[in-house]
Amino acid sequence: MLNMHKVGIADTTFSRINMGKIAIDELKKGASVQIERCTVPGVKDLPVACKILVEEKNCDIVMALGMPGSQPIDKMCAHEASQGIIQAQLMTNTHIIEVFVHEDEAKDEKELAWLMEKRTREHAQNVINLLFHQEKLQREAGTGQRQGFADVGTIR
Repeated sequence: MLNMHKVGIADTTFSRINMGKIAIDELKKGASVQIERCTVPGVKDLPVACKILVEEKNCDIVMALGMPGSQPIDKMCAHEASQGIIQAQLMTNTHIIEVFVHEDEAKDEKELAWLMEKRTREHAQNVINLLFHQEKLQREAGTGQRQGFADVGTIR
């Protein structure tokens, strides 16, 4: 029997929608994978959750899902969390796909909810492509892909 890939989902209670549930839904629609989930309070808790998902739960790849607020302190915390996520990737030789949606990226709550869902789903597709369809990512190299808002396209 083939070994099934295991995807880790690290999400937060600080987020204003259930990004983990959305990611799991998209992953299950697009691939046959095992899911291991770890929910933590905030974005600065994500790096260790991701590292645990890789080292203790044997995940092949992890999604780190969070929604930093709009205040300067929130932006600093998001930066620190990103640095920790990068460090966890390097320590484990494992992709950790950071999916952050800053509260001030949208003009209102309706657009914010839309963006959080769209970015989460598009990054879940990136996880599937990293695991199963590397050739698709290679075809899209240099095409200005964005997760959430519209792609920006190639510079000619």
